[in-house]
Amino acid sequence: MPTLAQKKAVVEEITEDLNNSNALYITNYSGMSVAEINELRSEFYKGDIKYKVYKNTLVKRAMDEVGGYDDLYPHLVEQNGFAFVEEELAAPAKVIKKFKEEHKKPQFKAAIIDGDFYGEDKLETLAAMKSKSEVIGDIVGLLLAPVSNVVSALQAPGKKVAGAVESIAEKGEN
Repeated sequence: MPTLAQKKAVVEEITEDLNNSNALYITNYSGMSVAEINELRSEFYKGDIKYKVYKNTLVKRAMDEVGGYDDLYPHLVEQNGFAFVEEELAAPAKVIKKFKEEHKKPQFKAAIIDGDFYGEDKLETLAAMKSKSEVIGDIVGLLLAPVSNVVSALQAPGKKVAGAVESIAEKGEN
């Protein structure tokens, strides 16, 4: 049985994780073997996601200290694992979805992402979200598209460029 000092240390650790995370996912790992839980933990680790199993009462105490997690309180029952993520907010959903397809577990219960609550019916939506790097890539692609069009027009054979300039000049005269 953990001592009061040990429990306080765990609450402090959870509080620190909550403060450093932009998202918290809760999964129910009931019925999973130790090997499956270790495999799931390994998948989370590959995605730079901290996945821990804590007593629900200790997590609730840490949530009370941090604030903003009231919507998750009803989900703090049964055997839960908690995924803390800082950057790639959709990454845990992708890991959970893929793992669930192969093993039928864990059950996604809920998540808080940037202060917004997502229930168990939102796993597909969360897993479909683009990562931060994918969104940045899309934006860069959109910004570079006009530049690449100009460059390709300038690299075109002289007749095409001359023809384009002539068309523009004709439009200007009309």
